[in-house]
Amino acid sequence: MLTSAEVMQLLQSMIWLLAGVGVFIVGMNFLSDALEKSAGEGMKKMLGRISNNRISGVGIGAGVTAIIQSSSATSVMVIGLVNAGVMTLMQATPIIMGANIGTTITGVLVALKNDYFNMLMYLFAFAGVMMGFFKKEKIKIAGLLCSGLGLIFVGLNVMSSEQAFGNPLVESMSQGIFGVINFPLLLILVGVIFTALIQSSSAATGVVITMVGSGVLPLDLALFIVLGANIGTCVTALLAAIGANANSKRVALIHFTFNVVGTVFFTVVVWLFRDPVINLLVSLFPGSDAMSLQMRVSVFHVIFNLTTTLLLLPFVKQLVRYSCVVIRDKKAETTSRTLKYVDERLLSMPPVALMQAKKEIDYMLSLVEENIGLSVTSIGGDPAENADRIAENEEAIDFINGALTNFLIKLTDHVDEQDEQRIGSYFHVLNDLERIGDHAENFHEIGQEMLEKKLSFSATALADIKQMYSAVMDMIGIARNVFDIEDPEHLPTLAALENQTDEMKRAFSAKHFSRLSEGNCSLEVSPYYISTIAGLERVADHLVNVGYSICNPVGDDKENETLRRK
Repeated sequence: MLTSAEVMQLLQSMIWLLAGVGVFIVGMNFLSDALEKSAGEGMKKMLGRISNNRISGVGIGAGVTAIIQSSSATSVMVIGLVNAGVMTLMQATPIIMGANIGTTITGVLVALKNDYFNMLMYLFAFAGVMMGFFKKEKIKIAGLLCSGLGLIFVGLNVMSSEQAFGNPLVESMSQGIFGVINFPLLLILVGVIFTALIQSSSAATGVVITMVGSGVLPLDLALFIVLGANIGTCVTALLAAIGANANSKRVALIHFTFNVVGTVFFTVVVWLFRDPVINLLVSLFPGSDAMSLQMRVSVFHVIFNLTTTLLLLPFVKQLVRYSCVVIRDKKAETTSRTLKYVDERLLSMPPVALMQAKKEIDYMLSLVEENIGLSVTSIGGDPAENADRIAENEEAIDFINGALTNFLIKLTDHVDEQDEQRIGSYFHVLNDLERIGDHAENFHEIGQEMLEKKLSFSATALADIKQMYSAVMDMIGIARNVFDIEDPEHLPTLAALENQTDEMKRAFSAKHFSRLSEGNCSLEVSPYYISTIAGLERVADHLVNVGYSICNPVGDDKENETLRRK
């Protein structure tokens, strides 16, 4: 029976342990956020190289996870990309495999800590907090990185301190607990539950490594808990797949299956050949100091993920086929309209989310371009021929405008000042594209009304409209190119074409009224002609705003006018 003093000691040790875990997880989050922000362009480039090459896929997965220090976050990101239709299952599977390799870096860092390294990390934590008081964004991000890295080791040292594990009661209690659950399957279950609760296999592995280094947890038992942690990390991806499409659910299933197969394989190996495995790890890192003890667990974690990836990489097609058999497409499923390239799961990855938002805007621009072409040809032709396609595109344009605007509003809370300005420009581009879509719809309605009233433009009027239409289509191509590559080189050409449409409108209006006065044009046709050339001129105005959005994130027309004149 424990005395009240012993109960207090145990309670104090438990609080120290929980505090250490808490500080460790906070440090991990700080480090992840800082690396995300500072390495955003690098992640964009890596994701831009996604292909069907399995080796490069593993490299991308390992690289992205090494940057953000979270295989769970990488898995959620991949699910978001698959859900948005940007990535196939064949491309996603090797990335998931690589993510497991990338997450082992944290364990290696944890195992390498010593007194001198700890002192350096403490200084990093303090320096990072001080850097957070600076106004410059880059210094703040660097401070977040330093404080995150420092706090990871502060948390680890709190966990491994005498207050946490140095208490003889804690040691005897740990021996009693692990004596009861000294069974591989139970130890794996402990790893699964613990990792699922804290939502981080890196943190769970870090705790296990620290416990081994403190002498509280025997190495042979720790290996099974680490194996369980690799299954527990799948919980985040499984939760993220809820409500996603079938392919996204398949990604989560592949991630889960991959880790389960690896865990089963290594469980059999370690269970049957426990002594040889332990002897091998001890021979690699002889000695009884904390670092040697910790490196044994860390290296086992690396070997597990590398070996599992090497074993299963040749079977990517089989894994994909298996996931399609388990999770079938619903034949009669009626899906609601969704964004093509954007998924809310990407909010945790702002650089990727911005990249995908830009793709969505470019897709919206292609719909607008198609509708302008279809609607203008309705004038003087058969409006019914393209009516359904125009209506479908217009519905998609309106949906993208609303849904992407809401997504960008949410994304604003996750980005720095520079990206916030970029999002501001996207808001204005969306607004301009939506208005161009409305003009396209108006052109189609003009064609319908004229057909119903049996009216038609003269050959001269049609030639004028085609001339303006040609200039507008040229502007669409230039505006898209400028927006895509963010290169202002062609902005003067865009501005010159917009000025040409202004001149065309004035000249064509004057010619039209001259024809009216001479009796060469019908008065009934006049409103439709004026509306058409005025609409095309307004489309040109919106297109020049799209192009100049890369120079002026606030999207002010007067400012754009000043830029065009320079």
